[in-house]
Amino acid sequence: MKLFNLNKQTILITGASGFLGLQYSKFLCEQGAKVYGVDLNENKKITNLKKKYKNFKFHKCDITSEKDLKSLSNKLFKKNVPTVLINNAALDFSPDDNDDFIKPFEKYSNEAWNKAMDVNVNGVYLCCKIIGSKMANKKRGSIVNVSSIYGIVSPDPKIYENKNKKNKFVKPIPYSVSKSAIINLTRYLAVYWAKKNVRVNNLILGGMQNRQNKTFIKNYSGRAPIGRMAKINEFNGPILFLSSDLSSYMTGANLVVDGGW
Repeated sequence: MKLFNLNKQTILITGASGFLGLQYSKFLCEQGAKVYGVDLNENKKITNLKKKYKNFKFHKCDITSEKDLKSLSNKLFKKNVPTVLINNAALDFSPDDNDDFIKPFEKYSNEAWNKAMDVNVNGVYLCCKIIGSKMANKKRGSIVNVSSIYGIVSPDPKIYENKNKKNKFVKPIPYSVSKSAIINLTRYLAVYWAKKNVRVNNLILGGMQNRQNKTFIKNYSGRAPIGRMAKINEFNGPILFLSSDLSSYMTGANLVVDGGW
């Protein structure tokens, strides 16, 4: 049971204000870790989290800005460097987003492409460069990069088909490309920092149910062999595993949690 103990862990998680970021932050606080949540905005749920857990601190930061990240790192981690970095922040696009962000490939907005790449790839790269380097200097730590099944397979257009909607939705290309890039970034850093005792692993997640329309949920569930989408708490176990000493001999790996897809 001691292997699960996070009492001595200091964890920095990006995208803390998001749906999964809030879940991870809450769960890790409950496991005894000191958690630093990072995001562009502080919402009511983050405020409530700060009130409930004394071991949770929130800081506004733009992870696509090297200047912002360095400032945050110098402010928080002059002496106590995080033992775990979870690169959770990402931009994804749904059928309800602005038209420029969900157009088919031939007409896709360069602005939308660059915006997604900036957060999903550059943000992870910069966090690893600035925070991960401090971990390497201390010769200990675990970096968890969060990818998606769309980083290892193409989106299946059939699951987005909805006869009740006039406009046909095509899953935007930058999400898949960016999530694929994270996989080799993980492999590279795992080898690069192997002798520095910094483990770098990739968590590949399937779709989670979160207020999507009934047609999509049905289509997605039919595609997943397990027969449903993930529940919000079902990624807690893998996060705990990669953050703890249970995965001490694991680096450069892809942990796939996708219901068998």
